[in-house]
Amino acid sequence: MTRRRAETADTVTLDLMPAGPPLRPFQPGQFAMLTAYGIGEVPISVSGEGRGRLVHTVRSVGAVTAALHDCRRGDVVGVRGPFGTDWDVGSARGGDVVVVAGGIGLAPLRPVVEVLLARRSEFGRVAVLAGARTPADLLYRDDLRRWAAAVPVEVVVDRPDGGWKGRTGLVTTLIPEVGVDPAATVAFVCGPEAMMPPVARALIARGVPATAVRVSLERTMRCGAGWCGHCQLGPLLLCRDGPVVRYADVESLLTVREL
Repeated sequence: MTRRRAETADTVTLDLMPAGPPLRPFQPGQFAMLTAYGIGEVPISVSGEGRGRLVHTVRSVGAVTAALHDCRRGDVVGVRGPFGTDWDVGSARGGDVVVVAGGIGLAPLRPVVEVLLARRSEFGRVAVLAGARTPADLLYRDDLRRWAAAVPVEVVVDRPDGGWKGRTGLVTTLIPEVGVDPAATVAFVCGPEAMMPPVARALIARGVPATAVRVSLERTMRCGAGWCGHCQLGPLLLCRDGPVVRYADVESLLTVREL
């Protein structure tokens, strides 16, 4: 691990450089299995890549992620990957794009925004909508300011503090105001699983085709190769058939789970 940046009280971004041969390139939306040696392994989406490094944003929620959160420069972290499907950002070329993130869901979407900005002329109108529980939970503050200089960026929090001067509420409240052509829009959505169906439905109600709404789903992934079955969602094994899927393909499965 070559660099550690604190994002929030419980979330850090780690820059990893290979100690041996380089890994195959990761695509936005794919994930790696990160190992805290002696403790365990967890799936973490890539939140950046380049110049031989991998970037992962890790929230401390269990023994493995707590160990990864606490690692320091020079520590060795195990990495397996890349695994899973990607956002296929290139398929949105020529149309409008809406990126909708909730909480830590901004991490898998960060590479999407970077691709959109790096290849800005290939896409139509682009909008980024980001929600968080509180202002203290917002990720990538510097990135959000940088993105806002190039494309519309709207940020909303559920529970404002005394110094918050921005929008308050749910990220779904931002969707009716997005300045895009819904019929020609691809939407990339990631956040808590209970948040994604309402966001998808709001986008569809706005006129975005259900087949053009992509979501990233998370389950307990143990093998990363579709062997163990821990990440099964209906007929899908999300480490292999996901994590990025079309909302139209999983809508009924998520409804069954009462999300």
